[in-house]
Amino acid sequence: MKDSGRELVPPATALENSSHSAGPALYLVGTPIGNLEDITLRAVRVLKEVDVIACEDTRQTQKLLNHYAISTRTTSYHEHNEMTKSAELVKELQEGASVALVTDAGMPGISDPGYRLISLAIRHHVPVVPIPGASAFLAALVASGLPTDSFRFSGFLPAKRGERRAALEAIRTSPRTQVFYEAPHRIVEALTDVVEVLGEARHVVVAREVTKLHEEFLRGRAGEVLEALKSRESVKGEITLLIGKAEEVIHGAADASSARLSIRQRVEQIMAEEKVDEKAALKKVAKERGISKSEAYREWQRSK
Repeated sequence: MKDSGRELVPPATALENSSHSAGPALYLVGTPIGNLEDITLRAVRVLKEVDVIACEDTRQTQKLLNHYAISTRTTSYHEHNEMTKSAELVKELQEGASVALVTDAGMPGISDPGYRLISLAIRHHVPVVPIPGASAFLAALVASGLPTDSFRFSGFLPAKRGERRAALEAIRTSPRTQVFYEAPHRIVEALTDVVEVLGEARHVVVAREVTKLHEEFLRGRAGEVLEALKSRESVKGEITLLIGKAEEVIHGAADASSARLSIRQRVEQIMAEEKVDEKAALKKVAKERGISKSEAYREWQRSK
């Protein structure tokens, strides 16, 4: 173990001022997602005391280490070398080393490299210790104003339009807030698909540059937020896209039941029960499902 004046606290005594020597372990250390102050005292201590820090980008991590006067040795661990590097690091762990895993920002393993090393360490019975810290999607979620009682984080939306629209189609009637990461150069395309697949009235939030100098939250209906972004010359920065739950699910069990019907089935149901024509029924279905009337009509035509 590295001699830095203090010893790593074993996981079982993390809240105690223990003098017991820590065994080898893989420490998953959360780092700031923007503001360098967003790091825990425990994280700083662990980074100072481990034998080596495995970094997604050593140059990026060095800025953080310099800020907190941390001189621990670093090594590169990223998506292009994780297969071979994981084996090397686990070998060091088995030989008695302590290793901290960090990414450029946030928690290791969340849309960042880490899973391969973590799973390999577990298979070799090496202790894996999480050191909680900042997370972009959680920070964006709690400040979004959307319901947080039930949500799903799905990483990055697919880059290809067809796959992205299929992913959005799958959450059309979702009863929970959906959270995605998105690249700034694709956010307008992604929101265009949200409007066309989920409807312009769907509640969305675009959280940009969370915790950084130009932090911004765009909240509103999908159509409104899309127009706001279209009016800009460009969109820059790290982005989290949050999509509100389907409103028809919120309204109760009866609406949830109708949401399970296809658009054609629901239109026919409304026409029979309410004695209205096809146009009126389509208008009601579009409103129920938070989609445009033209999208409802296209779905209706495809099902004929």
